[in-house]
Amino acid sequence: MTVHKVAVIQLSPKAPNEIDSNHQRAVSYIRDAATAGADLAVLPEYHLADFAPGHDPEIRKQCANWKRYLDTYCALAKECNICVVPGSLGELHDDGTIVNAAYFIDNTGAIKGRYEKKNLWHPERPFVKSSANDSRHVAFDTPLGKVGLLICWDLAFPEAFRELIMQGAKMIIVPAFWRYTDAGDVGIKRNPKSEGDFVDAAVVSRAFENTCAVVFCNVGGPSQEGFAGLSQVAMPFVGRIERFDTSDEGMRIIELDMDILEEAEGEYKVRQDLATPNWHYGYRQ
Repeated sequence: MTVHKVAVIQLSPKAPNEIDSNHQRAVSYIRDAATAGADLAVLPEYHLADFAPGHDPEIRKQCANWKRYLDTYCALAKECNICVVPGSLGELHDDGTIVNAAYFIDNTGAIKGRYEKKNLWHPERPFVKSSANDSRHVAFDTPLGKVGLLICWDLAFPEAFRELIMQGAKMIIVPAFWRYTDAGDVGIKRNPKSEGDFVDAAVVSRAFENTCAVVFCNVGGPSQEGFAGLSQVAMPFVGRIERFDTSDEGMRIIELDMDILEEAEGEYKVRQDLATPNWHYGYRQ
């Protein structure tokens, strides 16, 4: 039996001017995860700071320091012998653009994969550059097998998952910054918890329809400010394995029996069908 222990860290980032404090709490959680025997630690999207409009514009300048934080996570992964997905980082590049990027760092400190968010949430679009059609979704080899990275609103696009599993991804990791208030006034009037229903349904559906493990790590924060939490992990057959029921900061270590994926594929044959040259939906081979 192949079992991976995944530490899901629902971090609650403080004000934008507290990036170093947020980083230190993230480091502390990763150390705790390694001590507990976790193979992988996952943080949320924008875990160092919220880049939403209305916050201090000076936060953009601090995005120039992203490489320093990434290097710290690489060194920590090697020191603690644990793989790390440090949520996502807002990266300010030389041309003045900011991208929303996620990394998979293995237990030797090596970067095994990088992904720039394609499907930007609407408030991001004025100041974050999408990778759009510049590159494909790419699955990559890790000590935990073939892995794919997506970010937050990508969860709403089945096509992204399909592209990854067609390359053999068995685990898809989704750092997120997702709140109940994302439904807007109209959605909240219909159902104040609609975004929670959205996340719960999508995470489980993506696991079943792709015979893969889905690790969704959301940001935490005060519930009165619309934070949802709801970090969770799902697999086919068994559905949701673990879920944060509050928006409080914390960490949970979840054991994933990866043999379930082979059993599910044996029955559903999703990957087998997608690999057929004349597959009738015409996904890229």
